[in-house]
Amino acid sequence: MIRLIALFWITLSIQTAQAVPVIQSATLDNGLRILLIEAHNVPMVAMQLSLPAGSRFDAHDKAGSAAMMAAMLSDHTAKHDQKSWADWLDFEALHLGASASRDTLNMSLTVVKSSLPEGLDALSEALLQPGWNQQRFNLLQEDSIASAVKSQESPNVLAAQTTAALLYGEAAYGHVSSGTAESLKNIRLHDLKALYQAQVKPHDAVLAVSGDIRMNELLPMLNQRLSTWQGKPQHDALFVPIVSAKPVQTKQVVLPTSQALVQLSRLGIARSEQNFFPLFVMNHYLGSGGFASKLMEEVREKRGLVYGVYSYFIPLAGQGPFVITLQTRASQAKQAVTVVHDVMKSMAAGDIESKRLQATKDNLTGGFAQRMDSNRERVGLMAMIGFYHMPLDYLQRWTEKVNAVTVADVQKMTKHYLQPSDWNLIQVGPVKE
Repeated sequence: MIRLIALFWITLSIQTAQAVPVIQSATLDNGLRILLIEAHNVPMVAMQLSLPAGSRFDAHDKAGSAAMMAAMLSDHTAKHDQKSWADWLDFEALHLGASASRDTLNMSLTVVKSSLPEGLDALSEALLQPGWNQQRFNLLQEDSIASAVKSQESPNVLAAQTTAALLYGEAAYGHVSSGTAESLKNIRLHDLKALYQAQVKPHDAVLAVSGDIRMNELLPMLNQRLSTWQGKPQHDALFVPIVSAKPVQTKQVVLPTSQALVQLSRLGIARSEQNFFPLFVMNHYLGSGGFASKLMEEVREKRGLVYGVYSYFIPLAGQGPFVITLQTRASQAKQAVTVVHDVMKSMAAGDIESKRLQATKDNLTGGFAQRMDSNRERVGLMAMIGFYHMPLDYLQRWTEKVNAVTVADVQKMTKHYLQPSDWNLIQVGPVKE
């Protein structure tokens, strides 16, 4: 029986690896890396260009600069004002956008195969011929400031801002990508131009493509439009100074609501660290596995103390945050945190159930295919693989890596990461219910 079960999992792993599409790789003469997954079932093509120009490159007092630059690049160009640009994209049915994450500036394009030449024209124009119109900048800045002011009514935003400040201070990642009303007011158009000139270069950038296209079709089209784009970024994509752990703090952020949002946080890992899969599985066991997670079972299902509780970590070029978040009535917040701490202590002491761990891994591997069932999801994964210099067989080996995590591996992670005394505590809501 044991041999049959082992044979089943080996067969399943082989089938999963074979079902994962192969990532093809090429590099243009200017240094831009191209990653491609072919998908010919639907005549669509999606792509994502990721560049080392994310919010960690914002000046500390000008948080939101990368996000503002993304908004400007997708709003208009040197050849098209905002209206004619929007009209042309709409006429050609081109879905073009830009955004900023902590590490990257991302430009995305989705088109039907027949409109790919026009789509690449639009992408290259937005990338290489920014408009820098002062009036549009002023309007986008006003809109961003208004959104930032409104966001201060959101417990999640307030918790994210406080967590970033506690974990990183004035270092990279010490602010949310969208910035605050105060920091956005400090940004000038020349700040965006300087960021663009310093970081929007083909070296260290990756263009991930998925859809009804072959590499021998794609490369000539890209070379035709991007060959004049040259250079290396001023700041290396993956270099982030090591962050020293700050003293653990407890913060109360007063907000006139009847509910409380409680967020615990500590430093997690960088994307390059070897412990990603053990920590990934441990986190799913702890709190990212939905109703199957330990926190949800103990805090909500058994005791009814919260509306929801979950955990997550974000591996970045440097150490990203590791967070546990729960929502509850303000009068129950202290009791709920006590139970969360009890779960952490128990797991840190080595209390990991082998049957639950296997169910956790089954849940992860069973849902893996759904993470790649669209071109958009595939280009997001490929962009991550390319930007962080991960092996091209990462997707093929993902299930294998998850299944290889043992109880001992998880116990090692819990002992290091789940000591309650290492976690900051933020409560957003009323001081008293």
